[in-house]
Amino acid sequence: KEEGQNDCCVPCKITLDELETLCRGEKLCCQELSVNRANVNDYEVEFLCDYKRTREFYFVKWKGFPESVNTWEPKRNLKCPKLMKLFHLDLDQILKRQKGRGLPKRLDKETVLILIQKAELRQSLHQWEIHLNKTRNHPGRIFVINEVDLDGPPKHFTYINNYKVGPGIVINEMAVGCECMDCVNEPVNGCCPGASLHRMAYNDKGQVRIRPGQPIYECNSRCNCGPDCANRVVQKGIQFDLCIFKTENGRGWGVRTLQHIKKNTFVMEYVGEIITTDEAEKRGHFYDCQGSTYLFDLDYVEDVYTVDAAHLGNISHFVNHSCNPNLQVFNVFIDNIDERLPRIALFSTRAIRAGEELTFDYKMQIDPVDTESTKMDSSFSLAGLPTSPKKRIRVECRCGSESCRKYLF
Repeated sequence: KEEGQNDCCVPCKITLDELETLCRGEKLCCQELSVNRANVNDYEVEFLCDYKRTREFYFVKWKGFPESVNTWEPKRNLKCPKLMKLFHLDLDQILKRQKGRGLPKRLDKETVLILIQKAELRQSLHQWEIHLNKTRNHPGRIFVINEVDLDGPPKHFTYINNYKVGPGIVINEMAVGCECMDCVNEPVNGCCPGASLHRMAYNDKGQVRIRPGQPIYECNSRCNCGPDCANRVVQKGIQFDLCIFKTENGRGWGVRTLQHIKKNTFVMEYVGEIITTDEAEKRGHFYDCQGSTYLFDLDYVEDVYTVDAAHLGNISHFVNHSCNPNLQVFNVFIDNIDERLPRIALFSTRAIRAGEELTFDYKMQIDPVDTESTKMDSSFSLAGLPTSPKKRIRVECRCGSESCRKYLF
């Protein structure tokens, strides 16, 4: 609203940033947007396009304005130290690739084009990062970075927090809950795990203490215990800040942790669309033609359903394979009593330092923990576990570990 006026109209519904730009362009002051007579002529730098070494001039793309109004500005006129730092980091990287050239007085057209592309890429990734963090329902934040190439956010991918159930599939909710007041120290009738003839999976710090292959039964919405119960771990979601980044060795996107993770700690779930195995076979042939797939069998009891995270998934969609992984898969049951539809939880196999990439083995090899209740499967080693994403083509492994098997499938 302009000072001294009672009414304010805009032509359409626009974002606050666009509205602020409109106000500045029309020289209108607005208290809600912090635009006043003192700063109405201040404009925000969107990114820097070009550079003249003589007297240090920058060619500026102004936020909210077309490229036709880009202007050359001396460094003293600009108050964007972070953008300047990013600009020179990009420029140094480009010059190093051009046979170690020094900083010229004027940049050539090819260099300028790459600088603009990298700036626009950074913007698109930042917008995707904002969208991911608005969509997530877990405490852990998501960051996105690409310092390798010009690939932007993946197309045809939607971030979801929980399974999306496909047509004809019904998930039966848990009918009863435990009556415990202290599920770890004073479990009544063995708490939820005991009701299913299994032991408590977590210690008092929420770290898993059972062997891979054994199911985890967490307390559910019908239990007497509160949200701080130590038997509620996976349902609390991702607790760590994670970063989606572009790998340098041709493995596409990957995920690294930005915080230290202790051994046997829950990290994330593998989430996607639940489909029937028959539908998975149909989709698998199509994915094979593309050279990759994100199909994950749910065959804890029988091979009936599959999770497809190709187009619907969470951050686990971007986790790469390793023959020496730092994540391990467990079956988890919470509000769902159908043993054909476990939740796929990834726990750390060791302490993981901040900045380290997260990986799991797409071709898991785990010894059976109960020979009477599990069965061997010639294709995926153990059908009593959620098996690795289906791959029907011979895929070369690029994990780089000392124990690399050279081929995934």
